[in-house]
Amino acid sequence: MSEQPVPPASVDLWEVMRTASAVRRYRDEPVSDEVIDACLRAASWAPSGGNQQPWKFVVLRSSALRDVVTAAAHKTWDVMTEFYRLSMPEDEADDPKSRVLRAMAEHMSVGGAAPVLVLFCVQPQRGTTELQQGGSIFPAVQNFLLAARAQGLGAAITLWHGSCEDQLRSMVAIPDDWKIATLLTVGWPKGGHHAVRRKPLEEVAAIDRWDQSWSKRMA
Repeated sequence: MSEQPVPPASVDLWEVMRTASAVRRYRDEPVSDEVIDACLRAASWAPSGGNQQPWKFVVLRSSALRDVVTAAAHKTWDVMTEFYRLSMPEDEADDPKSRVLRAMAEHMSVGGAAPVLVLFCVQPQRGTTELQQGGSIFPAVQNFLLAARAQGLGAAITLWHGSCEDQLRSMVAIPDDWKIATLLTVGWPKGGHHAVRRKPLEEVAAIDRWDQSWSKRMA
């Protein structure tokens, strides 16, 4: 993890990718339509199978929709804490795991009151598997995340919609042949941006064989 200072906004793609970590804590400041428009436009530039662009990005603003998302976030947190037997760390605990857990708790407590909520939907194409369908929506999600980071925003992918899908589908009037892929929360970060923490490249990249590390070839 680099010790270099992390700029709040950047047009350097490499810097943006290196510091586009999930941000779950937001300042209570509005995000302009122009900033979100840039993120949505970037999402629309993503690749998709056969250039079908089978996506729809829905910005959720109504208080009724936000209330549904908040209830779903609270339910998700309750399920997680019970399933994983989570307990909140001591206030003075400053290790990475404790910081992430506190951020997750705040994130799900705030829920639909996050500054911006964006629903990403995909229309499955005939003959495609669920995994293949993801290949035509998650590149758009990543483009949105990178555009958000480039402008100084923070964002996080959530699966809260799983706890309120029927309500969301009805209220948003999502057609029956479309699926909800994910829900993003977006806002100006409380704690700034940080370099991502990832496994060493030698653990995740290989050449020809699973057990032949790419990094050894580069040594």
